[in-house]
Amino acid sequence: MADPAAGPLAGRVAVVTGGGQGLGRAFAHRLAADGARVAVADRNADAAATVAAEISSAAGGTAVAVPVDVADEVSVAAMTGQVVDAYGGIDVLVNNAAVFSTLAMRPFDEIDPAEWDRVMAVNVRGPFLCARAAAPVMRHAGYGKIVNISSATVWIGRPHYLHYVTSKAALIGMTRALATELGPAGIRVNAVTPGATRTEIPRATVTPEQERAIVAGQAIKRRQVPGDLVGVVAFLAGADSDFMTGQTVNVDGGAAFH
Repeated sequence: MADPAAGPLAGRVAVVTGGGQGLGRAFAHRLAADGARVAVADRNADAAATVAAEISSAAGGTAVAVPVDVADEVSVAAMTGQVVDAYGGIDVLVNNAAVFSTLAMRPFDEIDPAEWDRVMAVNVRGPFLCARAAAPVMRHAGYGKIVNISSATVWIGRPHYLHYVTSKAALIGMTRALATELGPAGIRVNAVTPGATRTEIPRATVTPEQERAIVAGQAIKRRQVPGDLVGVVAFLAGADSDFMTGQTVNVDGGAAFH
């Protein structure tokens, strides 16, 4: 890790939900490398602690693990209070936590309503609750960045994940409305739509044949990895994107042009 004290996010505080694994873990590492003090927020407290320890053991990285269920208002309020107590504020919120890898592909009329509700609770209510909790802290500072992690599935209408695709489309609408509402307070809100990204999280529903089909449909002929996304999230978290809000950046290797 380069010297975080000289990084573009030095002095900033960043919260990454779902930071205990996958893309969230990668985002947490990159923001810490850029100088941010990172709160690794995850429902799995052990996973969050592991990632925070990884960051803290690196050269100069600063991180704390914070347990949270983003779908629960009380839990989100407690997380926010813990971060403010630890670091004095919140400058960046990356709304990354989502239900996806555990979902089985099935036709929309076979999706159990309880599963639909759980996906909406985590993937839509979660970012809403986290933004609502962080916004007063950002307003007080007169500055803030909210980065919502949506999905490139919304551009292609991927079948057999109707609840997931719908939830991620909702995040784009949320991004635009929040950007308008929070802009006068100095808070920027943007979204990223990642393509199919290979992480350490097992995905039983993605077969080798499906992986080959994913790559074949992209302009860039290789699997996407977390490193393809961290720079975009870091850009949206940093000062270089200060005059950018309400936007959605698609990063999927050219599978969809947006």
